[in-house]
Order: sequence, then C-alpha cells, then structure tokens
Amino acid sequence: MARAAIPHPDSRLSDEIDILEGSTLRLANQLETLEGEVRSRGEQLAQRVDELAHERDFIGSLLDTARVFIITQDADGRITLVNDYALSVMAVTEASLLKRLFDDVFGTEKRALTGAEGKGQEERLLITVGGQQHTIAWYHAPLPGAPGEPLGRISVGLDITERKIAEARLTWLAECDPLTGLYNRRYLKEALGEALKRGYPGALLLLDLDQFKDVNELSGHQAGDQLLRKVATVLGEELGHRGTLARLGGDEFALLLRGADETLATRIAQQVNQILATVTLEVGERRHRAAASIGIALFPIHGDNAIDLMASADMAMYKAKASSSQRWHLLSTLEDARGELQERVYWEERIHRAIEENAFELMAQPIVRLEDRDIRHYEVLIRMRDEQGELVSPGTFIPVAERSGQVLEIDRWVIHHSLQVLAGLNDSNISLAINLSGQSLHDDGLRQYLAEEITASGAMPEQLILEVTETAAVTDFSTARGVLQSLREMGCRTALDDFGVGFSSFHYLGQLPVDYIKIDGSFIRHLPIDADSRVIVKAIADIATGFGKQAIAEFVEHKELIPILRQYGITYGQGFYLGKPMPIEEAFSRMPINATSTSQPGQDKGIS
Repeated sequence: MARAAIPHPDSRLSDEIDILEGSTLRLANQLETLEGEVRSRGEQLAQRVDELAHERDFIGSLLDTARVFIITQDADGRITLVNDYALSVMAVTEASLLKRLFDDVFGTEKRALTGAEGKGQEERLLITVGGQQHTIAWYHAPLPGAPGEPLGRISVGLDITERKIAEARLTWLAECDPLTGLYNRRYLKEALGEALKRGYPGALLLLDLDQFKDVNELSGHQAGDQLLRKVATVLGEELGHRGTLARLGGDEFALLLRGADETLATRIAQQVNQILATVTLEVGERRHRAAASIGIALFPIHGDNAIDLMASADMAMYKAKASSSQRWHLLSTLEDARGELQERVYWEERIHRAIEENAFELMAQPIVRLEDRDIRHYEVLIRMRDEQGELVSPGTFIPVAERSGQVLEIDRWVIHHSLQVLAGLNDSNISLAINLSGQSLHDDGLRQYLAEEITASGAMPEQLILEVTETAAVTDFSTARGVLQSLREMGCRTALDDFGVGFSSFHYLGQLPVDYIKIDGSFIRHLPIDADSRVIVKAIADIATGFGKQAIAEFVEHKELIPILRQYGITYGQGFYLGKPMPIEEAFSRMPINATSTSQPGQDKGIS
C-alpha cells in the first residue's frame, strides 16, 4: 500500500517532500475508505439482486399457481403474458396466445357482473379447444408502463362455472317441480300475476287426476310418480307450446293460456281429456289409465288477481268432478262466478271470525268399550255458531277451509281447546280423539305447536289421540308415517280413521305407527244383512289384532251390531246407539274438575 512505502518522517523541518508525503497518506486513507464503501455497496447490491430474484421467482410462482386467469395486455389489447393456470384450463401453449387480441381469445360477448359497480367487471363465456364451456368473471385494471408509453391492462379472471350451475339449479328448484320438470305453483302464480298486471286476457285450466289414489294404493307410490311423469311429458309435448304448464302438487296440474277466450279454453280442455285417454301405465298385470277433471276460469272475468283466479278455477274443477256429463267445467257467466266466489269469500270470512272470536263449539261423542260399556274415550267434533246462534255442521265450512288452507288453523284451535278441557278434568284416564286434516300432515310447525300446548295446558300427552284418515295417510304415505311416529314419540296416541275404504289398506297398516284403527262405518251399518261386509270386518279385526292395534267400529247405530262386533274381537264402538255427540261441557259436567286448571270447561269462550 502507498502508506507502507512512505518512510516515517524525522524531526527535521518539513519541506515540499514532507507535504507530498502527507497528501499521499491522506489520499491513501480516502482510497481505503472508498474501497470499503464500494465493497459494502457491492455486497448490498448482490443481496438486493438475490432478493429481487427471489421476489421475481415468488411472483412468477404466484402467477402460475394461483387458480385464476392472469392476463396482461398492451395498449392495443394484445396479450403479453398468460399464467400457467389459464394455459392449463384452456389446454393451449403460451406461444399460441401471445400477441393475439384478448377479445379474439376470450370472446366479445360480455355482460356486467351481478352487483358490480363501475367499469372493468364483466362475465364472458370461454369455450376451450375441447369444446368445454366456462363462465369467467373478469376484473380489469390499468397496467402502468414506461414514462410516456400508453397504458396496458392486467385482467384477472375467476372461473365461476360451478357457481353459475349452482345458481341455475337453485333457480330451477325455486321455479320447477323436481318430479316432473314442469313449472311449480310458485312460478305459475307469478306468471299469472304478470299476465293480469299487463292486462292480458286468457284462461286458467286446473286439472286434477281422477282416481289417482287408487294407483298409489294398488301399485305403490313409485307407480304413482311414474304416472305423474308420463302425464307431464305428454301434456308438455302436446300443449307446452300453447302456454305455461305447471304441476301444483300431488295430482294437480295447471295450464295458463294467454289470449285464450271461452271457445279456445273449452276446446283445449276437451283436447286434454283426449290426450290423457292415451296415457296408460302397466304395473304387473294391472293397467292404470289417466283421466282428469278440469276447471276453467277466464281472466280477468273470474278474478283480477292470481289468488282469486286460482280459487275460481279450483271451484270449477270441483264442479267438474261432481258432473256426470263431462270432465270439464267453465264458470260460464260473471254472475255465476261472482256468486260462487262471494259464497266462498263469505265462508272464509266466517271461519276467520270464528277462529278469532272463539265462535266454534266442541262436541264430544263417546267411544264405548263393548265388553263392559265403559266410557273413557271421546271423539272431539267441531261445530260453528251462526249469527242466529244455531249450530252449523262441519260439512258446510270444512270443505271451504280445506281449499283456503284455513283448516290448519281450525286443527290448531281444536287442539288448543281440547287440551284445555283435559287439563280441567281430574281424571287422567279420560282421552280425547282429534281428527287432523290431511293438510296438517304437511304442517312443519305442528309438532312444536303441540308440544308447547301440552306443556302450557298441563295435560298428559297420552290423553290425546290424534286421528288421520286412511285416505290422507295413503296419499302421502311416507309423510304420514313420519308425522304419526313423531306424535307417538311425544307421548300421544294415534289412530287411523275411515279404515277399509282403500284397496290395499292391510299392506299399509303394518307400516303405520298407530294405536287404533277405526273401521269405516259403511262396512259396519250393514253387518247383520250383508255377508261381504261381515267378511271384510272380520278380516280387518283379525289383521288389527295381529299387528297389535285396537279396533273401533264406527256407525254403531243398532243393538244387533254389538254381539257381532264382540264376536269379531272388536274392542270399541262408536255411534248413535252407544251415544250421540253432545256439547263437550255437558259430556264432562258430572266429572270432578281440577281446581288447579287455568281453563275449565265452561269457562273458555270457545267451549261454552
């Protein structure tokens, strides 16, 4: 080094050489310092280069492994970079995409993303070289370039194909019937409301398959579903182009005809019957044929909103079922339609008021143990009081309640007040049997309501017997079985009402969780004179005993029936000979009252 080559200065006076030596030393020091800084800067630069290389590799890896499309474009929209994920989905090479226009590769048809705000967000359909379709959600942003150069663009694409499929599936489920693929009730009501809103005239045809229950009973529910699908297919093929075809549930279908008048509507109704006459289903040796009763309502004549119009069509359909001359019925005049509609609205309002004002009356009819005539079991019956205070039979208002859906409220009213009666009695051996409507089998809140009412009343659940008709149980067997089982798990007992009217009752009896079966009165009343009835009742009694269930004979109206029923091993009887229906407070007037009950018979407005 320069410092080592310079001799150590002596003590003589300094001259020019000494000054030069000092300058050289100072320069040497500066050079050493600069060399150290250069070395340090070099090390820092090398470290930074390594960091940048690592960042570059990380970003490159991120671009290639991120499961999104990452595309960069120049100012002309030509592709300058494509990540590996995009290449793998598209099954192409990078070289085949570079310098190509973005729109040429990813399509020019685009639409704004749902809920997107501002520009740069869109959906495009990508079709790969293999023909696969992908829906890509693109997010575009400016890509800065060198100073003075035009801006490019970076595009990030998210494959939302599965989400779009799921959304389409949810939409389909919301609007369509899974069994048949036709539109459902919800969609039909919306379509009907839209047609009325736009002022279109037209017709609504409501179809209800005749004797469909027989298919389920004779050949099983799978056969019933198969017949429904066949009906839906043939109606769709023949009439789907004419209007909106829907399955409303069960065995009900509807056809909405925009612009149809009375003549066209009736002609299509006749055509429907001709079409259905060709639909058959063979199950083993049985052949089932399709037929329907059709109600026709015109709009806006027979209703200016979807609810009223569907109610009018429903009313016409019931008239078609009652007709012996033809399978369809048109509400012919405005006056007729208004009169029928007013009558229905009147009874709906009367039912509504009766529920609110407790204007129903509960009656009790004893169910007698035939062995010793002991009475611990009563069936609860409902009546309504009219404006004059007279009792109205359920046959007048229950059909209206079933069509309007109010029967669910009536069922709950009866449950509530029956439990109040039970809570007011000082006899835990007394049981009340309540008839549940078929619609209550589909009441999702029934179990919770019943549990809350039992707890609130303080009654014992085993004092309650809940009955469903055989027809309702067989029509929707799996639902009925689940509901009956849940009721029994709560501690309630269950019964199957009107038993024997079905063709395959014995088959279903073993699978339904019920404690009692009530033999339909049509078999009981003719026992002394009809040998066929005796054979059927004896068979029912034997099967019931075999399944561990107790039998109750309905319509016991004559003394002569008692020995026959006892001979067949039937435990209970119900009918006018054994006891007529009476007001429920009268039935229990001589029984001790539980003083701790909060609602005793006669104190509740709905009972007294």
